[in-house]
Amino acid sequence: METTLNSLISSHAGELKAIGAPDRPWLTYERLRGLAEDVRRALNGFGVGRGDRVAIVLPNGPEMATAFVTIAQVATTAPLNPAYREEEYDFYLSDLKAKALVVMAGDDGPAVAAATKAGMLIVRLSVPEGADAGYFTLSAQATGTADDTAPTAGDVALILHTSGTTSRPKIVPLLQSNVAASAEHVRLSLNLTAADCCLNVMPLFHIHGLIAAVSASLASGASIWCAPGFNALQFFGWMKEAQPTWYTAVPTMHQAILSRAERNTDIIRNTPLRFLRSSSASLPAQVMMQLNETFGAPVIEAYGMTEAAHQMACNPLAAGSQRPGAVGLPAGPKMRIADETLNKLIDGTGEVVISGPNVTPGYESNPEANEKNFFEAEGARWFRTGDQGAFDADGYLHLTGRLKEIINRGGEKISPLEVDGVLLDHPDIVQVVTFALPHPKLGEEVAAAVVLKDGSAATEPDIRAFASDRMADFKVPRRVIILDEIPKGATGKMQRIGLAEKLGLAEKA
Repeated sequence: METTLNSLISSHAGELKAIGAPDRPWLTYERLRGLAEDVRRALNGFGVGRGDRVAIVLPNGPEMATAFVTIAQVATTAPLNPAYREEEYDFYLSDLKAKALVVMAGDDGPAVAAATKAGMLIVRLSVPEGADAGYFTLSAQATGTADDTAPTAGDVALILHTSGTTSRPKIVPLLQSNVAASAEHVRLSLNLTAADCCLNVMPLFHIHGLIAAVSASLASGASIWCAPGFNALQFFGWMKEAQPTWYTAVPTMHQAILSRAERNTDIIRNTPLRFLRSSSASLPAQVMMQLNETFGAPVIEAYGMTEAAHQMACNPLAAGSQRPGAVGLPAGPKMRIADETLNKLIDGTGEVVISGPNVTPGYESNPEANEKNFFEAEGARWFRTGDQGAFDADGYLHLTGRLKEIINRGGEKISPLEVDGVLLDHPDIVQVVTFALPHPKLGEEVAAAVVLKDGSAATEPDIRAFASDRMADFKVPRRVIILDEIPKGATGKMQRIGLAEKLGLAEKA
C-alpha cells in the first residue's frame, strides 16, 4: 500500500503523460518528478521544509495541480479559495499558522495583502514561456534553513477547513497516509490504469478535485487534463481537445453539462467515455439516468467528505450495477450505522460512521469537536459523518440527508432529498433544492427553490399540486420559489442550510 504522495508517483514510466492543459504540451512523469526535486530545493533554500505549512492561492489549472503534488512532498499544503476576500485570508492564514504563501508572479491581490500584514514569506510562482502544462519555477526574497528530510506516512500532507455555515470552520489535517490511501481507494473503485485520462473541472482547493481527479490518477500512472475551472460553454471543446476517458464533477456541474449536450452530440460520439463520476452531493436518480443515456457510459456516484480524504463509498463500475439514488458500496473505509446520540452501532436508519486508513486522525486544536465526532466501538475508532442513511439488503448505502438539514416540522422529520426526488419528476423542473423555512408554531416548514426548463409556464400552485399527488401532505413544500439560478457554494454545491436567509425568506440568525 502506498503511504506518501511521493510513493504514488515514484514508480511510473517516465515517458507517460501526467499533466495536460489547453494549448500546452504534456508534462511527463519524469518531468513531474524532476519538478518535485526543483520545488524541494527551492523551498528548502527559502527556509521552508518538513512540518512547515504552505498556503497555496492559485487559479485553477495545471500549476495548481502540480503545486499541490510537489509542495506536499516537501511540506504541509493548505490550498485556499482564490475568490476569498482579504478579511477571509486574514482569518485562514492566521488559523493555519502558515509559514509561507504561494501565489502567481505579479499577484497583488487580497491574499498577498493578508500575508504581508502577517509577516509571512511570499513565494512567487512563474510559468516559463512555452513550458509544459504544470511546469513552474519558484522565487522568494528570502534564504534560510529548514528540515530537508522527506515527509513520512505520519506527516500532515494537506490541511483543509470544513465549510460549516453555522459555526467556526474546523481544521482538518490529512496525513500523507490518509491521502495515499484515499487515492488508492479511488483508483481501485474505478479500475484506473495508465491508459486513462481525467478531464478535471473541479476546483483544486477542494478535496474532490485534489484526490479523485489528481491524486487517484497519479496513483495509476494515468493523466489529468486540467481545465481552468468549470464552464459548461467550454466543456465540450475541452473534451474534444483532451480526449478523456472520464471526468468527475458535482451534480450541478453535470446538470449544466447536460443542458449543452444536445448541440454537442458529435463530440460525445467521437470521444467515448469509459465512465462518468459524481460526488460531493447526492446525484438525483433522474440526472444519473439522463447522463447515462446522453453519454452511453456508466455513471458512478461516489460518497465523500473532507474528513475521509474524500471517498467513503462508491457505486460499482460493472455495467448495470450502479443503483440510482444510492451512493454505492463501502469503497475503502469500514462503514456502519450508529445511533445519532449514543456512541453505539445499530442496524437500520441512523448516522453513517466510518473507520479506516483514509480518515483524519482528528480536528486540530478542537477537543470538543473530536469528543463529539469520534467514538470507539467494536474494536475500531469511528467518525460520525453527520449524514443520515441506511444500507439496503445488497449493501448499498442510501442517504436521507445531512442530520442538520433534516426538516423538523412539528415533530415530523422530512428528508429534503426525498422531496427533491419527487419534484425532479415534474416535467418542467430541471433543478431543485428543498430546505427548511422557519415557522413560528411548527418550528420549521418545508420550502423548495426550483429552476424551470426554458419556456416553461409552470407556477407555484402547479408544482405544489404535483407534489400533493405524490407525497404525504406534511412533506409538500408550503413555499415553492421559482428562480433563474439556485445559489451555490464555492465548489458548485447547492447549500440548503441558510438558503431561507439568502433568499430573504427568513431573518438572519
